[in-house]
Amino acid sequence: MYEDNILKDLWCIHILLICTLRGFIHQLWSSYNNMFFLTRNRWIKQQGVDFKQIDDEWDWDNFIILQAMLASMACLIFPSLNTLPLWNLKGFIASLLLHVTISEPLYYWAHRFFHKPYLFNHYHSLHHSSPVPHPFTAGHATPLEHLVLCTVIGIPITGSILMGYGSTAMIYGHVLVFDFFRCLGHSNAEVVPHEVFNKLPLLRYFIYTPTYHSLHHTEMETNFCLFMPLFDALGSTLNTKSLELHKKITSNSGKNGRVPDFVFLAHVVDIMSAMHAPFALRSFASTPFCMRMFLLPFWPLTFIIMLVMWGWSKTFLFSFYNLRGRLHQTWVVPRFGFQYFLPFATKGINKHIEEAILRADRMGVKVISLAALNK
Repeated sequence: MYEDNILKDLWCIHILLICTLRGFIHQLWSSYNNMFFLTRNRWIKQQGVDFKQIDDEWDWDNFIILQAMLASMACLIFPSLNTLPLWNLKGFIASLLLHVTISEPLYYWAHRFFHKPYLFNHYHSLHHSSPVPHPFTAGHATPLEHLVLCTVIGIPITGSILMGYGSTAMIYGHVLVFDFFRCLGHSNAEVVPHEVFNKLPLLRYFIYTPTYHSLHHTEMETNFCLFMPLFDALGSTLNTKSLELHKKITSNSGKNGRVPDFVFLAHVVDIMSAMHAPFALRSFASTPFCMRMFLLPFWPLTFIIMLVMWGWSKTFLFSFYNLRGRLHQTWVVPRFGFQYFLPFATKGINKHIEEAILRADRMGVKVISLAALNK
């Protein structure tokens, strides 16, 4: 088909682009969750994601492949999909209405059924096996659950097309917004300020928060909704602690952070190793470092980030773990290895190291250890 007429079969390119964008959305949310220097004061669960969870969620993107296959089948069975217009505002309105009236209640009841003993033990328990919610957790489920999600996400798109309001932009928009909110709900860092719900009380029934969905993972007989807590309120499954916990996490931001017992003051080694930071690529950060040739195209971008860090960045929290009840944190001086050998950079590096040590002392850190070049 490609050799015959590429312009006729643009659906191949559209599916590839949508899959790429979906993966990119999940990656951006993952990066944000792992930027502890930004999110540490809004963590919902204080423990970190361990290596077992990373291994278990390694194939989190299988659902994207599954839905790409189903979309390809639909395009082959219904060639008229190739003639959809680029834009139709009515299609966005129709898909939104179908989502609210059909997809939301359908998912709510399907989710409740998945918490019945048989379905939970054989299927849904896999999703709940991740101790700490993470954007990749959204895709960590069994094929049966992903097929249900395909139905939930497909009804508004199919319905809009059958009504004659379908468009390419509507398909892109619906799928990508759906993934965005799925990632938001599985974020371990709260992003929705509680003041929004104080000013617009009804909004709490129309959009969920990471705190709201996190309560579902801890108290599993509540908060079953897809994106709209309204259906939990109607089904009497809304967790009454949701709003209070959300307010506590957002209003106490920066006040209740635990002081680390031990701090290791590290530095960046080189540009290639910088791409293996947890907030860059989580899977790479969980394995021993090795050179990956396909990362070379990203070298110029990382080099630019290095220059930005040189000019404006401060020492930041990089990673943490708990060992025998003690909190260990790794702080990073925003300097790369080669900069330590530049005579004109010495003063600035020493200033960063001194400020980090004094800051740790003010916080009450018991022990601080310096990486090789920081000594």
